[in-house]
Amino acid sequence: MDKNVGILAMEIYFPPTCVQQEALEAHDGASNGKYTIGLGQDCMAFCTEVEDVISMRLQILHFISTLLISITVNGPEQLGNIQVPKRASYIRVIMLELSRIASHLLWLGPFMADIGAQTPFFYIFRERELVYDLFEAATGMRMMHNYFRIGGVAADLPYGWLDKCLDFCDYFLTGIVEYQKLITQNPIFLERVEGIGVIGGEEAINWGLSGPMLRASGIKWDLRKVDHYECYDEFDWEIQWQKEGDSVARYLVRISEMTESIKIIQQALEGIPGGPYENLEIRCFDRERDPEWNDFEYRFISKKPSPTFDLPRQELYARMEAPKGELGIFLIGDQSGFPWRWKIRPPGFINLQILPQLVKRMKLAFKFKN
Repeated sequence: MDKNVGILAMEIYFPPTCVQQEALEAHDGASNGKYTIGLGQDCMAFCTEVEDVISMRLQILHFISTLLISITVNGPEQLGNIQVPKRASYIRVIMLELSRIASHLLWLGPFMADIGAQTPFFYIFRERELVYDLFEAATGMRMMHNYFRIGGVAADLPYGWLDKCLDFCDYFLTGIVEYQKLITQNPIFLERVEGIGVIGGEEAINWGLSGPMLRASGIKWDLRKVDHYECYDEFDWEIQWQKEGDSVARYLVRISEMTESIKIIQQALEGIPGGPYENLEIRCFDRERDPEWNDFEYRFISKKPSPTFDLPRQELYARMEAPKGELGIFLIGDQSGFPWRWKIRPPGFINLQILPQLVKRMKLAFKFKN
């Protein structure tokens, strides 16, 4: 295979809609033309040119990281100055890092399949099923979780869950070693991804990139260290970064982050404190509630909803380090139970901005799936 032929791995985060992207070349045949990105329901961008090739497999993987929507409870907690019990914070960290592992695995499999290596694509489902087993045991759901609550979590961890999670950590560390032996030094893999999609540190900052795409460009920036949310400061772990800025660097960052996630989980499991898993004080509502028949509140009277309280007249931007980058919300309270404004900032569309810059002077061919 020619040395100029390579794969560009882009990490994309989309809202929970089951659509795939199509990249449309605005100027047919023009190597320096502009490119526009559109949305299609059942189309796949797959580049097949022989020279100066980029393979763009744009992942829509929001639904595999549903526990990372914890930012939707972090915002109201900060706005209402609500304290989270220590045990609940430890449980959140464990779940967040398990979600990070699941997300990186589902990035790794299709990425390797796109460059011709099918075996890792099947391997990653082996570990992800074990992660989903842990999710199901704790939350009752394998994928679409509703576990985090304002002031804590919905329920405590079941008996034996901590031991089961520790067993998974020990097993998964051997799996990461297996991936590294199979992929990292593979000459075919390196020939296809080395030097592809290079993004410099200053360029990454100017484009507003975040997550592995930013850290792979030499920028040591991780919101778990910067914003000190939850209880990440109580654990010993390091920011994983590379300076090359190409597809290999982004691969190495994600592989290393999975190892760091296991370190964080192991420390949390060993040091998790006792005590409550939710802040019971915030369930003392400010006003009397006597819901009428079949109104909004009455429909949830038999369930365990999140606490309802009035958000103060303030505005707040809360953010967290999702697997794909900075996931944030902008929240404005209106002295009522519903926010006046609620804006979600996903990392994927921000990371996608640089795509037209990366495909300049590249010939693109597309295969559309009927």
